[in-house]
Amino acid sequence: MVKAFLIKYSEIGIKGKNRYMFEDALRDRVKEKLEKCEGEFLVERENGRIYVEAKSEYDFDEVIGQLSKCFGIAHICPVVLVEDKTFETVCKELVNHMKEELGDREFTFKVFAKRSDKNYVMTSPEICREAGAYIIDHMPGAKVDVHQPEVSVNIEIRHRAYVYVSSIKGPGGMPVGTSGKAMLLLSGGIDSPVAGYMMAKRGVRIEAVYFHAPPYTSERAKQKVVDLAELVSDYAGEIRLHVVNFTHIQMYIYDKCPHDELTIIMRRYMMKIAERIAGETDCMSLITGESVGQVASQTMQSLVATNAVCTMPVFRPVIAFDKQDIIDIAEKINTFETSILPYEDCCTTFVAKHPVTKPDLYKIEKSERNLEEKIDEMLEKAVSERELLTVKM
Repeated sequence: MVKAFLIKYSEIGIKGKNRYMFEDALRDRVKEKLEKCEGEFLVERENGRIYVEAKSEYDFDEVIGQLSKCFGIAHICPVVLVEDKTFETVCKELVNHMKEELGDREFTFKVFAKRSDKNYVMTSPEICREAGAYIIDHMPGAKVDVHQPEVSVNIEIRHRAYVYVSSIKGPGGMPVGTSGKAMLLLSGGIDSPVAGYMMAKRGVRIEAVYFHAPPYTSERAKQKVVDLAELVSDYAGEIRLHVVNFTHIQMYIYDKCPHDELTIIMRRYMMKIAERIAGETDCMSLITGESVGQVASQTMQSLVATNAVCTMPVFRPVIAFDKQDIIDIAEKINTFETSILPYEDCCTTFVAKHPVTKPDLYKIEKSERNLEEKIDEMLEKAVSERELLTVKM
């Protein structure tokens, strides 16, 4: 069994003097993922590489499954460690590894060598040439193709030798936590979990806020959102979920404002509350799952009206996605089946038959003046009495 893995990254490699910060963050995220696996692992950062060495028995598929959800990883390469760096020994271990991985089939290959140990007796071109000849002599089905090889054979000479022939695609992106923290408005729908996942992929640490409206929304609806946060946390790491009781605010808006403007006004107050909580929790921006033109509250005019109450940046990572594009990602990250469970949320409880699709900001603000008597006090109460849950897969 392979006893080690080479973790490759792409975007981190073009960073400047602060590159080490991203590498350290990725190493730490890899360690967190491996804590979920059976076995003991040593994770090291060395010369632009991150190595994972298994110190005990482990489940290969379990390790690959966890590392495949660790943002910042471009490729995962199962490697064979060769303590004896003599060229003959390295070639023997390489061929044994290739036979295990490729069997007796015919294939074309090219050898790539990287020699960090400059005191080694051979140069990188010499390693490539002699290793290629050794492979041809010991594997009858092997043929050299330096232009479009089916198999890339890799040899790295460091304080010991590393050989590998397979590469498993990672999730890409940036290590979570390297791009600040943001507050996700998490509903029970399909879009917002995908938005959270996409921002986490860019290195953003996620907190989330959910607007609960008992008795119009049930405990099952709340649990559905907790389950969604847990599924997203499998990629984004631990998520703190703020549950806000929105019932009294929602009813007050329903009683005082024109019904065709209900959705826009409710969303504006959700954004105000989310921004308030974001400020208290050191978040620098908000995240929503809005997609332009998808529903009445997501037309260009509606987005302008909603955005007007915010001073923080609002990130909308799925803004230009078709619904099917969003569903495809939701299925990939296993949130889709949970998202379509038929439990109501506060956005669907009080819906006008004919909601305004091109709201006028001046008219919306004029309607909100009807709320001035109590709304500030209600907002304060909603924020101060919120429930805080810590969610982690």
